[in-house]
Amino acid sequence: MIKEMRTKNQWREAFRVMQELRQHLDEKTYLDLVEEAHQKDMYRLYGLYDGDELVAVTGFKPMITLYYGRFVWVCDLVTSLQHRSKGYGGKLLSFVENWAVENGYQSVALSSGLQKKEAHRFYREKMSYDQVSFVFRKEFMA
Repeated sequence: MIKEMRTKNQWREAFRVMQELRQHLDEKTYLDLVEEAHQKDMYRLYGLYDGDELVAVTGFKPMITLYYGRFVWVCDLVTSLQHRSKGYGGKLLSFVENWAVENGYQSVALSSGLQKKEAHRFYREKMSYDQVSFVFRKEFMA
């Protein structure tokens, strides 16, 4: 079962799984960022449950750019370590794709860390995604 996580308690529940991907975040920072992104940036968080257990989460937001047009950006996609290779990531990403189509978006895009070779193979081979660009970033000290 896949359900949208809209409340702070649901976001807190998702933190255990999300932290496996976003290890640099403590719970308070995570909750603050999810709340702000939800309010200001149309960020949506969904969880996939196996019975009563939350096993995978995805966060995404609809966007419009001149390069991609109307698309959905997958910000986060993670399956808990003990539940990987059971098809949960594919189910969640397919859910995002269906959400995008149903809501009038033309594509789904995401980025993946350079070191995540298994994830790259998953996106290309199992989910039929094309690698279309490199992502660059420059950080500034606060």
